[in-house]
Amino acid sequence: MSDLTLPGAGEASGSTDKPAAASFSALPSVDRLLGAAEAELGAVDILVNNAGVSSSAPLRSLELEEWNRLMAVNATGTFLCTRAFLPGMIANGWGRVINVASVAGVAPPPNMAAYAASKHAVIGLSEVLALELHGTPVSVLVVCPGIINTNIVNAGHMMAPGISEAQVQKLQRYYVEHGCLPDVVADGIVRSVLDDDPYLFVGPMAKLATLLAWLPRGLRRTLMLRNAGKAGYLP
Repeated sequence: MSDLTLPGAGEASGSTDKPAAASFSALPSVDRLLGAAEAELGAVDILVNNAGVSSSAPLRSLELEEWNRLMAVNATGTFLCTRAFLPGMIANGWGRVINVASVAGVAPPPNMAAYAASKHAVIGLSEVLALELHGTPVSVLVVCPGIINTNIVNAGHMMAPGISEAQVQKLQRYYVEHGCLPDVVADGIVRSVLDDDPYLFVGPMAKLATLLAWLPRGLRRTLMLRNAGKAGYLP
């Protein structure tokens, strides 16, 4: 499940994708998507919850509407799609639920409260689901990408009250210069599904984030602030 509003979705050369528009945070839309997917494909064995939105703003200027928007797509959308497709996987005797979270859910940068909270929610949901599915033929993979050069960092997504255009441009340059392409994440997901891995940390900063989580809190925050300044999360 991803953003299919982009031009050319499903039109890649040789692609057999069947794009279908859906609002992942709305239950009727998810139910219609489930029906369309099963009608077109039959049993759905693998679900990739990849729909995501982001923005950047200091907490003191973060609007409730923006908080709700990110939580709705990133967290509620993952919950609704997983709940809809899961029974079919269990009934069919095999399935993989792949939830795309973020290193921001493990080591959150400043000015990203809504995004980090939503991705932390995805990780928590996935952990609970993995426990509930223990002993069944369905497993859960949590994907935590690091710096990935995607459309999510364009000015329309990242501009928010308290964030200057110069800061957004700095962040965009950092992603272009240091980020890896989405293909790297996709390849990692395929390998992890085949190996039935529970977690995949992929891309720059991903492995570092796992190490930061084990550091003393004061040291971790110092390192996070230093990196946030370099990347552009801070002015």
